[in-house]
Amino acid sequence: MYVPRGEPIVFQRDCEAVVIPAGDTGTIPEGAEGVLTQALGGSYTVFLQGYLFRIDGNNADAIGKEPPQPPQLPEDATDEDVEGLIWEQMATCYDPEIPVNVVDLGLIYRCDIAKDENGYRNVDIDMTLTAPGCGMGDILAHDIKVKVEMVPTVATAQVNLVFTPPWTQDRMSEAAKLQVGLL
Repeated sequence: MYVPRGEPIVFQRDCEAVVIPAGDTGTIPEGAEGVLTQALGGSYTVFLQGYLFRIDGNNADAIGKEPPQPPQLPEDATDEDVEGLIWEQMATCYDPEIPVNVVDLGLIYRCDIAKDENGYRNVDIDMTLTAPGCGMGDILAHDIKVKVEMVPTVATAQVNLVFTPPWTQDRMSEAAKLQVGLL
């Protein structure tokens, strides 16, 4: 049986998880033993009983890890500071099967930020997937929404899955291409 390299873990409590790449959700019971194969951007990929599972950062304690800290802005933050932090937050969202974030993969097609009359921001994002049939699309979109809404002054984030134009490897950053061996 194939066992990937990584850190052995034991679930310290029942934990919500998502099956990769199907996107189905379920609960991993306390005491289950697995291997942590990826820990990037505050979420975790665990190999358990022949399957890969994604563990959200708010469940980090279930595998003995610290939950990620919320993003912060300085008191005198500019619109550019907020936009930069929004992009930083999106860059903490990783494809659970490969160690590249959605920004460097070129999955974010558009990010519009509108400020309302009270100074709060509404963010509208178009993202795509590397393959239209990927079951993780809704999970990644939700991850982006939650992380962008953590940015101070952001009231709402809407993430739209789009498939036009189709994603190609040309959209990847140089760093992402290097990471996956395309350079």
